[in-house]
Amino acid sequence: MTSAPSDQSPDQQPEARLRADAERNRCRILAAARRLFATEGLGVSMASVAREAGVGKATLGRRFATREELVNAVFADRMDAYVGVVTEALADPDPWHGFAGYLHAVCAMQAADRGFADVLTMTFPAAKALEARRTEAYNGFLELIARAKNSGHLREDFVSEDLVILLMANAGVIAATGDAAPDAWRRLVGHMLRSYATPGAPIPALPEAPAPTALYRAMVRLARTGSGAA
Repeated sequence: MTSAPSDQSPDQQPEARLRADAERNRCRILAAARRLFATEGLGVSMASVAREAGVGKATLGRRFATREELVNAVFADRMDAYVGVVTEALADPDPWHGFAGYLHAVCAMQAADRGFADVLTMTFPAAKALEARRTEAYNGFLELIARAKNSGHLREDFVSEDLVILLMANAGVIAATGDAAPDAWRRLVGHMLRSYATPGAPIPALPEAPAPTALYRAMVRLARTGSGAA
């Protein structure tokens, strides 16, 4: 009994398998990078990503020649979500509410993913798609600022660079507190929002401060991390 003819020639079948293997490796690398970036930030080495993915450094290099390429691929969907936050804020009929909601949402995105917290405070010129989405979000934020100022609730001396400062500060708080005081960033955002508001602007209640014991654990954790302890 003869077997059914294959749709592919003998030369095509190995090529198809190679393509399938390459795509599987790419998916494994991306999944590993997402896990490591989310928990440890962008300081993770490319060698660590390769180990986590179960591939060699040469395989990683073939899929992603540079860290920027890997970052671009890992965070493409998160940058889309970042742009979506701006779009949603601009659609809010209350400009001040939209502005405040945007700040909280972006800082929450940082808290959920340490790697993304780093991405928002760095620039990657070689990652063209990521930087294009960042520029799109930035332009939307400029419009948010103008609308909030016109509402009379945002201070006139607030500038777009203040957002960068907030994101840097928030990234530092998130990295420092870790699991010891995971909601500490909310207190920071609450205080900063009050500093941006004009007198009489409607602002939500200030979130509770972390418990002293939680902050102590965070300080101990930070000291161990800074000293190179595991």
